[in-house]
Amino acid sequence: METYLAYFDETGDDGMVKYSCDHFVLTSVYMPVSSWQTNFDAFRAMRRELRDAFGLHVTEEFHTKHFLTDKNPYRAYHWTQQEKQEILKRYAIALASLDMQCINVIIDKNRAKRDDYPVLENALTYSVQRIENDSAGKWKYVILSDKGRVGVMSHTVRKIRAFNPIPSMFGEAYRNQPIRNMVEDILEKDSKESYFIQACDFISYFAHLYFVTHDQQRPLPNRVANVIDDSFVARVLATLRAGNKINFKASHSAHPFGFVIYPK
Repeated sequence: METYLAYFDETGDDGMVKYSCDHFVLTSVYMPVSSWQTNFDAFRAMRRELRDAFGLHVTEEFHTKHFLTDKNPYRAYHWTQQEKQEILKRYAIALASLDMQCINVIIDKNRAKRDDYPVLENALTYSVQRIENDSAGKWKYVILSDKGRVGVMSHTVRKIRAFNPIPSMFGEAYRNQPIRNMVEDILEKDSKESYFIQACDFISYFAHLYFVTHDQQRPLPNRVANVIDDSFVARVLATLRAGNKINFKASHSAHPFGFVIYPK
């Protein structure tokens, strides 16, 4: 049986303090183990191209928010707006070429009716449920996540291995459908050492920007708007969509980029 690797990263705060960020995005990127080396080689080739063209070292962690808001270490490169846009375009095109799928789960805190709404736990549950559904018993998967939240995340997946209530599509109450295809607890991986967690970060941040500008109809943050506009944000996600990298089966809504948005 094939095994998949699923990488996770997030954008936003998973607390219910809405003034810090009124939504939370959890992104997963998953791929067959048999495709990992080919994906890695393709991604590394893109990073070498960025090094040769723009000086960005191959081993430098790419943190999308810091890149767009001109924070260190990126400020020292003194890139122009056009150069930054070109870097982002090449990054998106490289992602669209990989053998992988991605899911974006967004918790909209404005919809929550409880002050103690479990943001991270629910986002992870909804994401793992969808990877589980995609596996359909045909492959197993291992989850890797950046440092910081692995303890809480592992506790959550242990629970849904035993009790995972799924609402029926036929109007009945709930049925218990425990997670069966996930292997081990969630494993910790430093994002500095993983191109694919950095890929999650990239997709997650652009999903956040699209949710702000298109779903919430709000402007981009000022420092981000110095580099890109809302149409650029949409084009990045459209590149992933054109490459069939978005798991549209994850969402039953008509969202153009398959966002899974909760609470309903």
